Amino acid sequence: MAARRERTPPAQLEACVLRRYDWSESSLILDLFSRERGRIAVVAKGARRPTSQLRAVLMPFHRVRVTLARAAAEDGDEIQVLRQAEWVGGGPMLPAAALFQAFYLNELLLRLLPRGDPHPALFDAYLASLPALAHGDELVGQAGLRAFELLLLRETGVLPGLEATTLSQQPLQPARGYALRPESGLVAADDGPVLPGARWLALQQALDGGGVGALQRECLPALSALKPLLRQLLHYHLGSQRLSTREVMHSVQRLVDGAAKPAFPVPDPR
Repeated sequence: MAARRERTPPAQLEACVLRRYDWSESSLILDLFSRERGRIAVVAKGARRPTSQLRAVLMPFHRVRVTLARAAAEDGDEIQVLRQAEWVGGGPMLPAAALFQAFYLNELLLRLLPRGDPHPALFDAYLASLPALAHGDELVGQAGLRAFELLLLRETGVLPGLEATTLSQQPLQPARGYALRPESGLVAADDGPVLPGARWLALQQALDGGGVGALQRECLPALSALKPLLRQLLHYHLGSQRLSTREVMHSVQRLVDGAAKPAFPVPDPR
């Protein structure tokens, strides 16, 4: 067994830290989102020691290049051993007001992606979404969230096509209102949050090849209706448990409401 492991080359992956927590007095367990393998769990031995070079590298929202002990999990092991990690740059400095939103993206990935399921396009979209959150404009940040939600829902196979009604496959009429329902997909609707067919078609076109920036721009004029529509669809697939980022946000807001005005606004992470 030892000889077989020695012949297995280490794996080098491009990744971001989604979550980290203490394991023993000197080590960390981390959930990483990697471009090559999707979500993986690793143990960083000695990373909590004051002299460890990993302490400043293994932080959320940093893009890192990691080296694992083996090229693939063996013997049914779910948690792999991290050998090295180096910062490769490119990440924006997130202001305090945007941290809830960024952790919200992380939680969506943790909750909706199984381990070991690669989504390279979603990894690139995650990195491209962070600058929108760091922009400082609340509307730009909200557009970044909505664009990432759309991409995540499509990558996980639960977003219907936005060019026709889901059940009847009738082409959308540009001026007609349509809603996105968890159980019936895109349907014609006259009440509640709706978007005109022209807007859904523009979103589909951006999803098909316009890039993350183009999708964010198409989300901007549709934010008021798009937020509740996507929230409903996400909650349906997440189940009944509430997202932790929303719980923390509500707790902070209660503290803010009972104290003086904060130095920065506390946004809804959604």
